[in-house]
Amino acid sequence: MPGKNFVLRTAPEETAVVADAAVGQLARRLALQLLEDTPPAVAGDTARALALLHILDQLQQAAERLQRDAAAAAARTGAGYPQIGAACGMSRQGARQRWPGLFDHTHETPMEHPMMTTPARPFDVLLVEDDMADALLIEEALSERGARNLVQVTDGVAALEHLRAPANARPDLIVLDLNMPRMNGRELLRILKKDETLQTIPVVVLTTSAAPDDVADAYNSHANAYVTKPVNLEEFEQAVQSIDAFYLDTATHPPRT
Repeated sequence: MPGKNFVLRTAPEETAVVADAAVGQLARRLALQLLEDTPPAVAGDTARALALLHILDQLQQAAERLQRDAAAAAARTGAGYPQIGAACGMSRQGARQRWPGLFDHTHETPMEHPMMTTPARPFDVLLVEDDMADALLIEEALSERGARNLVQVTDGVAALEHLRAPANARPDLIVLDLNMPRMNGRELLRILKKDETLQTIPVVVLTTSAAPDDVADAYNSHANAYVTKPVNLEEFEQAVQSIDAFYLDTATHPPRT
């Protein structure tokens, strides 16, 4: 994946020296251009210093715009916030705070929302999850292993509408939360596994509940796997990637109907 192949041949300190020198030369050249037509009596040390400050401010704003564009381009090619943050010497959370919305989400519920539109492989994942923070983490974890055609819906009713719409692709995997409005994951799972056209789609329950009754109920309703959401972000990411690796890379899929 492009994000994982990102390697600098210089240390951060060396890169900073080169960048500072290049920006400094550009700023001085632009400042001199601005002052070319200024009478010598006016263009004293204060004027030159202020002109240089003005140029540096404009360069900073331009760099921020270019960084935003570069971060968006990296996201479109499959990089997640972890790689984007690492490229800028910051954490995943720092990158998300600096450039929110690189992955287009909505807080309107319930609705269907495509989160990746250019999958590198022909795998379609339906995420039934109403927690937008968890949805973002799941998207990032999947992007670590290559782009997926991920569609998120926020409850069981919206999931059934998506699955039964003839124009929509049949998902290779359904990742299902339990606690949601309108129709929760327990109800949806029972419907899916009794529907002859949908029952062969693998369903992995990914939820915060570790209650034995919830686990037993999910398997009694023929869930393919039950995974408890870890609290630790790194463990959460690893759990999602393990689901992805097994069901989308390793397991043999039933033929699409």
